[in-house]
Order: sequence, then structure tokens, then C-alpha cells
Amino acid sequence: MDKIWINGGKPLKGDVTVSGAKNAALPILAATLLGQGEHRIVNIPQLMDVSTIKRLLNHLGAVISDEGGARGWTVRMPALAHADAPYELVKTMRASVLVLGPLAARFGEARVSLPGGCAIGARPINLHLMGLEKMGAEVTIEHGYVRVKAKRLRGARIYLDLPSVTGTENLMMAATLAEGVTVIENAAREPEVADLAQFLIRCGARITGAGTDVVTIEGVSSLDGSGTHRIMPDRIEAGTYLAAAAITGGEIFVRGCHPRHLDAVLLKLREIGVEIDEESEGVRATAGGPIGAVDIKTLPYPGFPTDMQAQMMALMSLSNGLSVMNETVFENRFTHVAELKRMGADIQIQGNNAMIKGVRRLSGAPVMASDLRASASLVLAGLAAEGETEISRVYHLDRGYERIEEKFSSLGGEITRIKQMP
Repeated sequence: MDKIWINGGKPLKGDVTVSGAKNAALPILAATLLGQGEHRIVNIPQLMDVSTIKRLLNHLGAVISDEGGARGWTVRMPALAHADAPYELVKTMRASVLVLGPLAARFGEARVSLPGGCAIGARPINLHLMGLEKMGAEVTIEHGYVRVKAKRLRGARIYLDLPSVTGTENLMMAATLAEGVTVIENAAREPEVADLAQFLIRCGARITGAGTDVVTIEGVSSLDGSGTHRIMPDRIEAGTYLAAAAITGGEIFVRGCHPRHLDAVLLKLREIGVEIDEESEGVRATAGGPIGAVDIKTLPYPGFPTDMQAQMMALMSLSNGLSVMNETVFENRFTHVAELKRMGADIQIQGNNAMIKGVRRLSGAPVMASDLRASASLVLAGLAAEGETEISRVYHLDRGYERIEEKFSSLGGEITRIKQMP
């Protein structure tokens, strides 16, 4: 397995461009299963999870022309080759469950392995299955697979006990071809949900309210894939680079960052003393003075994103004072704490709260990543620490950050990937 080596302690300065959002690309690529037309999708990030869903789409019968990089893909789904998403293809990626709704809606059947992914809690898919059952599908679970059958889904009123992002997306996709009107209440409001809705509307879907907590979908008989869709910029990647400016005492312009997608993060960065300038093409973060302490509570959008919790914890480790991080979205999402403490951080855990007492410096050390965002927090800590840091199990990083070592190198970081033989 590859490792990331960092010699820290240098302020990062310069411009960095945000890649397309993984959490928008995955559902949009799954949505190409819904219609027979040719879908043109650009700004797709080159990530491990994207490669996984490409293999899954090919297995299901999609024909994909990959022009590479931001130039994007052309995708067609002329006919169903297999109705199953096998464990071997989906075991590393929870987003694989997003093919469930499109397959059931267009082809009337789907058999999808229960998903894997990061070890940050159970994250059950019961909301997806409850919604599909309300739409008339027959749902069974056996031998580690979910099986869904439906001659044609019917519109329904669905209330989500939690504003699940993938649950909202899966049910919204399924409802596009259902008979009648579907209303999803307590829907997730994330920008990635709205981006998926924009793609579906371009294909002929009738959707209103995406980006609010009530989404209404009027089913149509078929969807067309005409037109080009550009994946939105990755707001979590953008937030990670803004935090990098703060933790290293540098100045970074994050090109492509949409400030409204990161309101809660920008508010907290300003609160700790980082100068944030919202410009026409992105956001600039300038640090240099002491880092102030701050309390943070993770919440569904538009609250502070759980996917920025680990990065902000690394930043708070070097603050002036005591910070409290309250994690309300996922259980088991403090796995990075033990590794940050190996680098000298002073962090105590009580239930779903982390108390972070700022220290004067972090020290480079060998550490191990446990999930995607934990990996990012260790990179930030390593860039700020004195001495050398070696991060193992960085395959987690490759699931969500495109060329992260190259981008940080371009900002002046002394960081490189150490290739390991299989």
C-alpha cells in the first residue's frame, strides 16, 4: 500500500483548483441508468470511488467513453446486462447503493449487495428501502443482498426520519419514472442533491424543491440523456485547502470554491481569526496570527459538515485555548484522534464530544489513516508539524481527493507519495 511522506512546518501559499465533487458525480453517474439517451458529463474527478462506479456501470450494461480528466465521459445505457451489483464491485463504496432506485424504476428489478465503505458507523439503508416499499416495490434482504422488484413504481408521500443524502437521492431518482407524484419530506438539502436534480431535469424529469427539505417529483414515462452536465466543485475538498492555509499560517486561493456551499465552515474559520475573502472565482484564506479556539457541532446541511470535522480538529489542535467538537451525524467518527495524539495533540473524548486543548506545536510521526476524512486531517497535521510524518493506508485519500500530494506540492508543501509494491 502507498504511503504519504511529509516534511512539515512550512506556510502554504498559492492557488489551487478544486476538482469535481465526488458526492455529486457518483449519484449523477448512477442516474445515467434511468434513460436510453447519451449522457455527456464533464468535470468528473479521477478517484477510486469513481473508478469503482465505472466498473459497476459497465457490469450493468452501460457503454462508457472516457476522454480522461475534466473532459469527462459519454455514457449510454441501452439495455440491462445484469440486474445485480455484486459484492466484489461494491464492497469498498457505500454509494453503490445509489443504483438501486434507478434499476428498480427503469428495469423493474435490482439486486444490490449491502454496501461497504469507511468505518464511521452503521449508516443503514433502511430509509431507502422504506421509501421504495411505499412506492410499491417488493423488498427482500437475503445472503447480504437487497432485492427490489416492481412492475412500475407508484408515486407516494415519503417522510425521512433523518435527512439522508443518499436516501433522498435514491428515492428522487426512482420517483422520476414512477406513476404519479412523489413528495419527499425532511429531504436532505445538500448542494449535491440539487446538482443531481439539475441533471435529472435536463434529462426530462419534473422535480421541484431540490435543495429544500421538501422535494416533489412528478413521474414521467421516460427520460432522455441529451445535453451536457458539469459536476459541481467539491466543497469538502475546498474546505480542506482553506483549513490548510489556516493550520500552516499561509495564504491559499481556492479556485472554484462556492462560498455559499461552505457558509458554516467559513463562519468558523473567520471566528478563529482566519481572513476569508470571497472573490468572483473562488475563496481566499489568509492566516498568520494565532489560531483561536472555537466550538463546533456537526449537523446536516446547511449546518457544519461532518466531512470537515476531522480537518477542523487538526486545526483546533494548534489553537489558543479549549475547543469542543460535538459530532451528531455519525458514530465512530473520532478514529483520527488517536493518531493526532501520536503527533502531540491534546484531545479527550467523552461520548460524541471531543475536547481539544490547543498545543504550541505538533511533531511529525508515523500515523495510520482509518477513513477518508481522517486521512485528510493527518495530512493537514503533517503539513503543520515539525519534522517528518509518514501516513500509511492512504488508499482512503484516493477515494475522495484527486492528486492531493501534487496540489499541496504546488502550494509549497514538502509532500510526496511513496509507492509500495503490492
